[in-house]
Amino acid sequence: MIDRAIEPVVEKRLADFPAVALLGARQSGKTTLAKMLGGEYYDLETDADRLKVDLNWDRLVSGTRLIVLDEAQAFPEIFPRIRSAIDQMRGRNGRFLLLGSVAPALMRQVSESLAGRLAMVELHPLSLQEIGVAEIDRLWLCGGFPDGGVLGTDTMPEWQQNYLALLVQRDLPQWGLPSKPQVTERFLKMIAAVHGSTWNASSIAKSLGLNHQTVNTYLDYLEGAYLVRRLQPYFANAKKRLVKRPKVFVRDTGLLHALLGISSVDRLLSQPWVGVSWEGFVVEQIISFLHSNGWGHVQPYYFRTSDRYEIDLVLDAGNERWAIEVKLSSNPSVGDMERLGKVGGMIGATKRILVSRTLECMDENDSVSTNLSGMLDLLGEFKW
Repeated sequence: MIDRAIEPVVEKRLADFPAVALLGARQSGKTTLAKMLGGEYYDLETDADRLKVDLNWDRLVSGTRLIVLDEAQAFPEIFPRIRSAIDQMRGRNGRFLLLGSVAPALMRQVSESLAGRLAMVELHPLSLQEIGVAEIDRLWLCGGFPDGGVLGTDTMPEWQQNYLALLVQRDLPQWGLPSKPQVTERFLKMIAAVHGSTWNASSIAKSLGLNHQTVNTYLDYLEGAYLVRRLQPYFANAKKRLVKRPKVFVRDTGLLHALLGISSVDRLLSQPWVGVSWEGFVVEQIISFLHSNGWGHVQPYYFRTSDRYEIDLVLDAGNERWAIEVKLSSNPSVGDMERLGKVGGMIGATKRILVSRTLECMDENDSVSTNLSGMLDLLGEFKW
């Protein structure tokens, strides 16, 4: 059993709030983590468990055990009852743990019934912090879903393909995505093809025979299901025209590689887009690390000017701003650092960091060249 890095954050939120929502993609480990915390577990996607909760409600809310409600958005009638139970004993925390795989449906119920009574925590799939740096290439290839091959099983890419098929054919339609499964499958493959690029809804829409508003609505659903990430642009007072469209990534690189037909590191390294795959992997690992340490106030962006000066990731915490450039190289050049220093100056970066596959780390006057493990160490050492 792998200890999840976010477990102390969940425990702290339960100590501070009557209810906590643990959100994340299907199969990312929410149920396993919740059961490790103890309490009474109910899967609200099943009729039997919904009936058990209904008939035993008075006993559950009068007891002292944590009540774990999985896929809570599937049973919307439960939210007013949770609110009533909390309001009757406002001084008691750690009563409910709600698990959810689709953010919009759960967030709508939370905003209507549980505002001010609940804390939200996002669980990412397994990360480098949890797996260890020795498995970095396997994690990059297979992604972080526990059953997807990262733990040594020979399941990649079949597991990822089956996972996506189930989402496309069952889950996303149940969650309200107004798209035929065949269209959703094509859409996912198109997103994989433009992974790490600025989002051009009109171009995608033309290929699908749809309008750009519909395509953006479909993207909202995929983002809400934790399949894709829209990285928003950072706006600075630079004397240049700035790119204002978000960049779109497939969040889990195992799913990305399965969509693009890659099943080995050798094949991955021979692809012309391998650098963008590595960039998305590093970006997601950094964001996962921030969330796993409870630093959700640190906001991620990217920065690009119209004449192609770019920063792959900007971390903004108000008075602290880090400019992070990602290179798939074991020997980054002096020119790479100089360019990062120049572009970092455009946004007033307090630290400029080049993340590569180097084995030699350098830290001079807030300019850092390091590998991904060293990058995570820097994040952990800083007082955000």
